[in-house]
Amino acid sequence: MGEDGDDAPESPVDIDPDAPSAEVAAYVLENHGYLSWLNITVEDLEEGRAVMHLPYQEKLANWVTGTIHGGVTATLIDTCSAFALRTTMDDPMETTLATTDLDVKYVRPATSDIEVEAEVIRSGTSTGVTRVTVTGETDDGERKVVAIGATTYRLFTDSSL
Repeated sequence: MGEDGDDAPESPVDIDPDAPSAEVAAYVLENHGYLSWLNITVEDLEEGRAVMHLPYQEKLANWVTGTIHGGVTATLIDTCSAFALRTTMDDPMETTLATTDLDVKYVRPATSDIEVEAEVIRSGTSTGVTRVTVTGETDDGERKVVAIGATTYRLFTDSSL
């Protein structure tokens, strides 16, 4: 249990709410039920940008084709975008994000590990927008785009809830 008596696990890392880091992001992913089940890792996290990696896993594949399920790809677009957006905030761990728009364009089937890169286009006082590229490796070893996406979030601070 956390210090407040809630069920949240105590953080093994010193979470600085003013500076989201790859270490903090990794902790969040590892301790989030659904996201931890996906085995997502944070490859890079810097102001206005996040990169995440998802290893190919049979449990996430469509049973007929063996390709990564589109819903998993959409989840990664949303998740990576939220992490990128938090890096632009004055108080990133105290801001609530609500996805208001999630746009995904599937370009080709994902048949390998995928990498997701989100870039913040706008981070305002009430709205944030990102654009995202998802890449995977083809059978001949070439990296290609498997999906592109964009997200819009409504941003809430304590004073706007």
